[in-house]
Amino acid sequence: MWKRLHSFAGSLRDFGGCTRHNNGASSSCQNPGGGDLDRGQRASRVNKGGPTMPFQAVRLYIQDHHVVMDNGIVQVTLSKPAGIVTGIRYDGIDNLLEVLNRETNRGYWDLHWNPPGGNGIFDVISGTSFRVVVENDEQVELSFTRMWDSSLEGKYIPLNIDKRFILLRGSSGFYSYAIYEHLQEWPGFDIGETRITFKLRKDKFQYMAIADNRQRLMPLPDDRLPGRCQALAYPEAVILVNPKMPELAGEVDDKYQYSCENKDNQVHGWICFKPPVGFWQITPSDEFRTAGPLKQNLTSHVGPTTLAMFHSSHYAGKDLVLSISPGEPWKKVFGPVFIYLNSASNGEDPLFLWEDAKMQMMAEVQSWPYSFPASEDFQKSEERGNVCGRLLVKDRNISDDYILASGAYVGLAPPGDVGSWQTECKDYQFWTRADENGYFSIKNIRAGDYNLYAWVPGFLGDYRWDAIMNIISGFLSQTLLISFEYCFFNDRCYRVQISCNVGCDMDMGDLVYEPPRDGPTLWEIGIPDRSAAEFYIPGPDPKFMNNLYANHPDRFRQYGLWGRYADLYPDTDLVYTVGLSDYRKDWFFAQVVRRKDDDTQVGTTWQIKFKLDKVDRNSSYKLRVAIASATLAELQVRVNDAKAQRPLFTSGLIGRDNAIARHGIHGLYRLYNVSIPGARLVEGENTIFLTQPRCTSPFQGLMYDYIRLEGPPFSGSSNEASSSFK
Repeated sequence: MWKRLHSFAGSLRDFGGCTRHNNGASSSCQNPGGGDLDRGQRASRVNKGGPTMPFQAVRLYIQDHHVVMDNGIVQVTLSKPAGIVTGIRYDGIDNLLEVLNRETNRGYWDLHWNPPGGNGIFDVISGTSFRVVVENDEQVELSFTRMWDSSLEGKYIPLNIDKRFILLRGSSGFYSYAIYEHLQEWPGFDIGETRITFKLRKDKFQYMAIADNRQRLMPLPDDRLPGRCQALAYPEAVILVNPKMPELAGEVDDKYQYSCENKDNQVHGWICFKPPVGFWQITPSDEFRTAGPLKQNLTSHVGPTTLAMFHSSHYAGKDLVLSISPGEPWKKVFGPVFIYLNSASNGEDPLFLWEDAKMQMMAEVQSWPYSFPASEDFQKSEERGNVCGRLLVKDRNISDDYILASGAYVGLAPPGDVGSWQTECKDYQFWTRADENGYFSIKNIRAGDYNLYAWVPGFLGDYRWDAIMNIISGFLSQTLLISFEYCFFNDRCYRVQISCNVGCDMDMGDLVYEPPRDGPTLWEIGIPDRSAAEFYIPGPDPKFMNNLYANHPDRFRQYGLWGRYADLYPDTDLVYTVGLSDYRKDWFFAQVVRRKDDDTQVGTTWQIKFKLDKVDRNSSYKLRVAIASATLAELQVRVNDAKAQRPLFTSGLIGRDNAIARHGIHGLYRLYNVSIPGARLVEGENTIFLTQPRCTSPFQGLMYDYIRLEGPPFSGSSNEASSSFK
C-alpha cells in the first residue's frame, strides 16, 4: 500500500489546473476543465505492487430479476428493474452489504417528500424499467427509470427519475448518479431530503472514519435496541447501557454527532479489520449539493450506514425545503458520486486504508467533471466555463486602503438576493476559497445564469456582484460565450457578450466588498466567521460523554450541552462586561432557555455592560448582531431599560435550524442592524439587554456569531448594508 500511495502522490503532481497570476495581468489554464484520468492512471490506483497484469474487461450479466456488473476487481449486483444495489463482492468477501437485510434495504436511492400541505412520505426509489446505456470492454452504464403520470398522483412524487450506475475497467469501485425531472404540467411537491444509502455488514464493518480526527470503533446496531440502551431526549440519541463491546458502555450515540459541512464532506466510510477492507463514499464535487459550502449534512453512522447526501433541510429547517410549484419545469443531475473499495495486505495497518481513501478522493476531485457519464444532462468539461478574479475589502475603520480578502468564500449560485445562496436548493452552486491575496478561480461551471456571491471571514455580511452572469455552452468553433447583463438604477440596461476559448478563465478583475459599517467600532464580541465556535463551550455532563470528542476541537458535538447553561447560571443570566470579560470564557456558546427545578423552561436575558465617556445624543449608534443559528427563537434588544414594554428591536420568531439539539455550531446566518438613538445612551455605564423569550422546548435558542457597537457615522458616510437574511 505504501508503494501505491507514493505512486499516486506523484500522479497527482501531473495534473494541471487553472492558475490566476497574482499580478492580475493575465490568466492561464492547464488541463482546462479537469476531465477524467486516462485508463493507465486509473489502473495504477488499484495496483498493490508486484507485476502489473492487464485488467479484465468489464462484463455485464443480465438475469431474470438481477443484473451484475463485473470488472474482475469488484462485482456489483442490482435488482431489475428496481435498481437497488443488493450485493457488492470485493476482495474475497461475497457481499459487503448487510445480507441479513431484505434486498430492498441494502443500497438504494431514497427521498422524503410531500405534496403541498400533505404529510411526509418516505420513498425508496424503485425503477420500473431497465436498460443498458453503455456496454463495452471499458465501461458499463445502466439506467433504472421510474416515469410519472397522473395516475400516480398522491402515490409517487411527480418526477421522472433516472438512476444510473457505472463500472469502469480497472476501477476499484463504481459510480452512481441520477436525473430528476419535473414537467411543467405536473403538480407541485416539496422535498426535504434525497440521498443514497448503503447498509453494510455489521459483522465486518465496525470502524468508522469521516476525518483525520473523527474516527473510532462504533457501536453495533443491536446496541441501540431496548435493553441495551437508554433513550435520551429524542430518538436519535441513546446512552449505551449494555453494548456488545463493554468498553463503549456509558457513551452516547447519536448520528448527528457525525455531521459535516459540505466543504469538508468529500470522503467517509468504514474499515473492516478481518480481512482489511475499506468501503468509502467519495463526493468529487459540491456543485449538485444544496445551500453552499457551509451546509451541514449527515455522513456515516451506526448501522453501519454510509450516506451520500444531496439535499436535506438539516440545520436549516423549512428554509431549505426544495419546493417545486405546479407549472414549474425543473431538472437536476445529482452526482456522480464514487463508491470506492480498497484493501490492505496481511501485516499492513488497516488504518492506512483511510489515508488511501483520501488520496483516491483527491484523484476524483482532479478528474471532475468526469468524461464517462453517458447522459447528455451531465455537462462535460468542454461545455463548462471558468471564472477568476480578485476580491478586496474596503472598511475605512480598519484602513483607508483596500484590504486583501484573504480566505474569502467566493461562489456562483443562481441569481437572488444578497446571501440567498445559503437557502438555494434547486440548482447548482460552484465555490472556492480565495488565496491570501484575495485571488480566486472557479472552474468547471455549468451553463446557466448566476450571481457571484462571497463572504469574508473576519468581516460582517455578504457580497453579491450585481451583474447576472449567463454561461452558455457553445459547440461552434469550440467557443464558450459568457454574457453579462447590467441593470442600473437609471433604468438603462446594457448587455455585453464576451466570448473566450473553452476552458479559459474569464477574468473579472478586482471586485470590492464594502461590509456594513456606519461608524467606528466602540466594542465587539466574538469573531465574524458565521460560527459560535470561538465562544465558551462547556464540558458535557459526565453521564453524556462521547469519548471521541473528549479533548477534541469540536467540543460542541457532545450531547446535552444545552443543559449545562442552567448548571453554570442556576438563578441569574449571563452578564458580559466589555473590557473585563473574555468572550472565550464568559460568553456561553448558545443563548438557550434555563431549566427550572420543576423541569419547565424560562426565557433568558443576557446583559452587555459597557462605558461611554462621551455620548452624541443627536446622532445614531449602530448595533450589529450576527446570528449563527436560531431555533424557534426571538431576539429582543433593549437599551438601559430591561423592563421596557416594547423592545427597541425584535426579530420576531426566527429559525428552525435545530443546531442546539443536533450538536451543530451554526445553522443559517442572519445579520441584524439595530439603530440606537443617542438619546437612549448615557455617559458612563450602559447596558444592552438581549432577550430570548421563547421557551416551550429545551432546544430553542440562539447562537451568536458576532456583536459590534459602532459610534455615530463617519462624516459623509452613507454606507448601509441590508440584512443578509431576513
